[in-house]
Amino acid sequence: MTKNFASHVIFTLSTDCEDMAEEAGMFMVHQTIGSVLCCKCGIPMQPNAANMCVKCLRSEVDITEGLKKNVILLHCPECDTYLDPPSTRIRAQLESRELMAFCLKKLKLKSTGVILVNAEFIWTEPHSKRIKLRVRVQKEVLHGAILEQAYVIEYVQQDQMCDSCTRVQANPDQWVAGVQLRQHVAHRRTFFYLEQLILKHDAAARAIKIKQMDHGIDFFFANRSHGVKFVDFVGKVAPVKSRNDKQLVSHDTKSNNYNYKHTFSVEISPICREDLVCLPPRVSVSLGNLGPLVICSKVTNSIALLDPFTLRHCFLDADQYWRTPFKSLLTSRQLVEYIVFDVDFVSPEVNIGGSRYALADATVARMSDFGKNDTMFNIKTHLGHILKPGDYALGYDLHGANSNDMELDKYKNLVIPEAILVKKSYEEKRQRKRGKPRSWKLKSLNMEVDDTRARGDQEKMNSEYEQFLRDLEENPELRFNVSLYRNKEYQPSEMASMTDGEDIPSIPLEELLADLEIKDTEDEDEGEGMRE
Repeated sequence: MTKNFASHVIFTLSTDCEDMAEEAGMFMVHQTIGSVLCCKCGIPMQPNAANMCVKCLRSEVDITEGLKKNVILLHCPECDTYLDPPSTRIRAQLESRELMAFCLKKLKLKSTGVILVNAEFIWTEPHSKRIKLRVRVQKEVLHGAILEQAYVIEYVQQDQMCDSCTRVQANPDQWVAGVQLRQHVAHRRTFFYLEQLILKHDAAARAIKIKQMDHGIDFFFANRSHGVKFVDFVGKVAPVKSRNDKQLVSHDTKSNNYNYKHTFSVEISPICREDLVCLPPRVSVSLGNLGPLVICSKVTNSIALLDPFTLRHCFLDADQYWRTPFKSLLTSRQLVEYIVFDVDFVSPEVNIGGSRYALADATVARMSDFGKNDTMFNIKTHLGHILKPGDYALGYDLHGANSNDMELDKYKNLVIPEAILVKKSYEEKRQRKRGKPRSWKLKSLNMEVDDTRARGDQEKMNSEYEQFLRDLEENPELRFNVSLYRNKEYQPSEMASMTDGEDIPSIPLEELLADLEIKDTEDEDEGEGMRE
């Protein structure tokens, strides 16, 4: 009690004074704390304002009287949220701070004059639909005496689906907001990378349905705000332009309520990483006479362009691109394999935008011509820091290409090189590892796929996905925003490690994450893992 604490403090101070007096050779009288008898049971006790011992005081006064000891929580089992009346939904995990704050808010202790001292969860079975909380409270009782007491509150979870989940269960096609994500290119490498970004940031957690389309992906949401939030996320990771429309579904003339279906059309820039671009004269002048032949080195919410002959670079944001849009001259599907015969450095290695480059003069020949003719090309490349005689490289064959690009025709005196190298090739070294599982895997979105797709389209998608996995192995900067998981089925072989070679890019084990799976049975997880 407060009196006891004061007495304890006084006694401590008097003891300290006594020690000081003894050191000074002085004599002090010892002070003792008196005791009184309890007015109820008669046992000796230290005096307090109520003149009762703790047991008798608790028998006379119950400070938990009138407080809630049984509370009902409305829980949606589909979206795992709790209802905070009138219409707010709160997402909280078991025994989390958010759930404790929500449970204590239900008690409304401030209106009862009780002071909360401590609260803790009591373990219950996860499937019991019960949450127990041990709460310790204080309250001023007889004549200013403060009584502290603990009691248990039981919360009962009642399953009641929210409005959005109810609509979804009644009709899965009854969506409110739809986001149509499109990119008009001949491959899906951009969507493979965007899928991993969405999974890492959990951007599509509120989507009620995801459908894979020919040139993109459709996302359906039960609320317009969820669709707007998803569009904002895509705009932060890719150069996009968007527009939105709405269609009237129903109108209640009595309450003046309108129900709309909102559609967001999002178009991603067709410029992809490793594409060869011929800049329009207007864009080239605005960028300081860059190019005009440049390589797209990186795509985020802006497009990074690199001149492979001068190592000049720039970043083109979404507004600048869509103000004067342009297309790629050649895409990564048109890369040709070359063999390198000689490399002579022109300038030392430099760091540009986090990537290393070095200008060099190289002598190369197409692999398709190797052994058939003596056609060789002397070109300038920005890959002098990683290429050496005998290596293989992928590049664009401008010597044999038949281009009818209108932007290229606007440059009258432009000298077009015979070849432009883009990256080093490890195809020959990968032949020995073909068919072997990787030590890592990726997760994928739960998308609806059209089963009527032709067999050739599926083989094309599998080939593009395999190329995407190789890009992740070769480019550490590309996998920086991708979550990679350990493959439990992978079993390394000592003989394979001795024969595979050490020059093949691989992902270090420290970059891999452990895939946490909590399951009652040992069933295989069909929704996760790599696509075969």
